[in-house]
Amino acid sequence: MHRFILAALALQAIPAPAQTEPDVLAIVRQSVERDWSNYSRARDYTYVQRAETRKLDGKGAVTGVESKTWDVIMIGERPYRKLIAEDDKPLDEKQTRKAAAEFEKAIRKNHGLSESEIRKRAERQRKDEEESRRFLREIPEAFDFELVRRDVLDAMPVWVIRAEPKPGYRPRLKDARILKKFRGVIWIDEREHQWVKVEAEVIDTVSFGLVLARLGKGTTLTFMQSRVNDEVWLPSAATTRINARLALLKTYRAEVDVRWRDYRKFRTESRVVAVGEEP
Repeated sequence: MHRFILAALALQAIPAPAQTEPDVLAIVRQSVERDWSNYSRARDYTYVQRAETRKLDGKGAVTGVESKTWDVIMIGERPYRKLIAEDDKPLDEKQTRKAAAEFEKAIRKNHGLSESEIRKRAERQRKDEEESRRFLREIPEAFDFELVRRDVLDAMPVWVIRAEPKPGYRPRLKDARILKKFRGVIWIDEREHQWVKVEAEVIDTVSFGLVLARLGKGTTLTFMQSRVNDEVWLPSAATTRINARLALLKTYRAEVDVRWRDYRKFRTESRVVAVGEEP
């Protein structure tokens, strides 16, 4: 017996083999591809989207709050937002009629497309999607990644990865130049390599629309998504704190909070059966 005890103590004294560090860049690359795979599956879902805008003064105090809520469905492979509430109050009779009329118009327009128009729209859609995918694939090239720690988020084990702009990065895509002006942290699910949470910060002025608008340093974005129906990851929340200058003259400060809920699976052909009905 004493030999057994000594052997057990000897084994306990042997140091455990060091855990190999995961390949962080490989994790990010795989997560980008996994994130893209959600795109096509998301077309099979309708959902409710609520956006609240809190206007801020120069000291960050709230000066006004407004919100809008939409029911979002796919019409012809594109999302259509039907307004269903303002400031968390249902639409009045006039607003309801207007929303129903706009919805009906969108359906008629989609159903009235010729085969040639359908092909052209499908081709535009394909090009837009390809451009979006190329942009996503620039992310692993644009940043230096560091595994900060392992953590648990929403009861899921995650890698917490810091992303800093890579010195000397030369984007292959024109729109990807914007990536050099951000830094962030990504929470990636260890089991499925899906993005659970992203926090990003603007570290240099970002210009839009021929310099008609500028997003200032300090603008922040927090984005989260969750698993739906055990088959797809879809957005759940996004909060953006904006510090911008419009037309190079007017300063705009606001906090925009967007929430997605009530995901319901459907097929476009069977979903739109009665024009103007409330989902």
